[in-house]
Amino acid sequence: MRTLATQRYTMYNAKDEKRLYELSKSLLAGNAAMFPEEQVAQLSDVIRYHEWKYYVQNNPVVSDFEYDQLYKKLETLEKEHPDLLSSESPTQRVSSDLTEEFKTVSHIIPMLSLDNSYNLEDLQKFDTQIKKLTGESDIEYVVEPKFDGGSIAVIYENDKLTRGATRGNGAQGEEMTPNARAIRAIPLKAAFSEHGIYKVELRGEAVIRKDYFEKLNKERIEEGLPILANARNSAAGALRTKDPGETAKRGIEAFIFQMGYAVDKQEVDMLPGFVHHEATIHLLEGLGFKVAHRSRKICKTIEEVHDFVKEWELKRDDYPYEIDGMVIKVNDFALQEKCGYTSHHPRWAIAFKFKAKQATSKLLNIEYQIGKIGSITPVAKIEAVQLAGVTVTSVSLHNEDFITGKDIRIGDTVLVERAGDVIPYIVKPMVELRDGSEHPVEFPRECPVCNTPLIRSENEAAWRCPNYDCEERVIQRMIFHVSKDAMDIDGFGYKFIRKFYQLGWLRTLADIYQLDYEQIAALEGFGQKSADKLRTSINKAKKNSIRRFLHSLSVHHLGKRASQLIAERIHHVMDLKSWKIEDYTDIPDIGPVVAENVYDFFHDEKQMAVLEEMEALGVNMIQTEADKPIEVAADAPLIGKTILFTGTLHHMGRKEAQKLAAEAGAKNISAISSNLNILVAGEKAGSKLKKAIALGTVEVMTEEEFLALIGKEINV
Repeated sequence: MRTLATQRYTMYNAKDEKRLYELSKSLLAGNAAMFPEEQVAQLSDVIRYHEWKYYVQNNPVVSDFEYDQLYKKLETLEKEHPDLLSSESPTQRVSSDLTEEFKTVSHIIPMLSLDNSYNLEDLQKFDTQIKKLTGESDIEYVVEPKFDGGSIAVIYENDKLTRGATRGNGAQGEEMTPNARAIRAIPLKAAFSEHGIYKVELRGEAVIRKDYFEKLNKERIEEGLPILANARNSAAGALRTKDPGETAKRGIEAFIFQMGYAVDKQEVDMLPGFVHHEATIHLLEGLGFKVAHRSRKICKTIEEVHDFVKEWELKRDDYPYEIDGMVIKVNDFALQEKCGYTSHHPRWAIAFKFKAKQATSKLLNIEYQIGKIGSITPVAKIEAVQLAGVTVTSVSLHNEDFITGKDIRIGDTVLVERAGDVIPYIVKPMVELRDGSEHPVEFPRECPVCNTPLIRSENEAAWRCPNYDCEERVIQRMIFHVSKDAMDIDGFGYKFIRKFYQLGWLRTLADIYQLDYEQIAALEGFGQKSADKLRTSINKAKKNSIRRFLHSLSVHHLGKRASQLIAERIHHVMDLKSWKIEDYTDIPDIGPVVAENVYDFFHDEKQMAVLEEMEALGVNMIQTEADKPIEVAADAPLIGKTILFTGTLHHMGRKEAQKLAAEAGAKNISAISSNLNILVAGEKAGSKLKKAIALGTVEVMTEEEFLALIGKEINV
């Protein structure tokens, strides 16, 4: 399904989440930015956010289908405008759930996501593509449940379990070996050596039985503990707990669904010894692993596949575990190799997603939340209702037009849906059940925090509080300023911002850089170690590039791309005080709206006073090397080429290699795909090298050949 997201540090504050959610809905509705560059930037931002919500927080806010639409919009744009394809694009990597609490480890073979289907037509297109790629007319498929839990990878060496890890970003995950050992469904020892296998990496899904989950929550209620939201989040969370005993207590089980890697002592690949995927599942079952048994089937036609998945869609509620679809895989390994991979998913597999679940509830009240640029988001408070294993009490109503368009009223019985088993969504009010006690929603015309009259721009759906000094806007701007997307002050989460604001320590952005760390150390729950860590993070942030700094100021519509374009053209941030609107609009891809907003900000004496104070406190305002555009000669040797480095490089570091490639005109990308032109393979190149060779269209070269190509001498 998703690339990806998800980390225990806070990547996004509450207001960022509201902004990105609103932007997602706008993009889905077709309200795209004028320029392709801005569209790509917006789509990249929202996709990264949704990957984070899904894989890191285990709390998705859009349906799988909506995520897929956003992802496909970005893919299409990048194909139409290949010059906009960035190595940082979500389409060039898989999603992430890394945290700082566990050691990061590399998977032997990347754990890619799956493409999705929702109906017979999608499956038939998949079947047609498989037949085209393989040249075969008859394809055998294995169909198995798509468990809704936490993805894991476990490694066995010499028959012993040596490592367990979360999925992470697909290439790397969090090591959780003690927790893997606590899962009774995972054998501590398995006789792989009897089959000639010395080292093997298995993929699976950690889950909790539905009946055990109910029992667990009853016990927590009796003990006075908060109930767990749903089985999926509880399983995924148990993988990351620091106490393996908690993993065992939650009754975590693990279904193994794939043997991703297997070699003998000489590191000879053993997988070719198995002709079919089904054979590896039988082997694993025989070795004592938990696999999908009665819910798995070999199908001879795609129509048989469709009948089987529809059968399970009807039976999903009776299944002992939460499942949100079925996975269809080409059974024959040789045909899988012919199909190959994209950077996002294997071409030989697809997930069939079940339809959304619905229920009715009562709309009790509406609360209004405020963002850093003042956007007002209405949130419906409803009677608690269970949807696909999740207790739903709040539903976003997006904006006033959404409410009036559906004629939603306080007191209505409403039809609530978790589209794709993810986001709660009000489908409609049940008008036929009204008894006269309901009353229309009166959208506020004043800010619920500062009472300033709200405004609504002609081309925007949201009402906004225009008061720059609105307390909630100030807090939300500070939360964004310290976030990973902005100044990236590690460990400075939104809870700290609110706490310090309540204590009177924070009133402007400048206050962030003059905190009293002795006072912080004395706070309950902090201590000297936490205070010192925060001091280190803030001092590090002072040295950031000015493009990061500009983006961190929360100027309306001033995103990452526009911040970078402006940073490339100034020596000092305060140079913008003398800029005219035409200076901004003369920059390609910066329109009049952004220009006016930035112009107004840098002609506001109050804001300039804050910036001057920040500079006096040591915050960098001078252009850094990271801000300067890379100069590429017209006759550069790699103009128009895409490049990827893999394995260990001996003559230079990875970042240096990527910089040299960019200076030579190449675009660095992060994954093997049909878009890749050159792969520079260092020592122990691994799976990327294998995939590049399999594609047959990628030029593979050594580090030395790359340096020779761009005319650089080798440092011995």
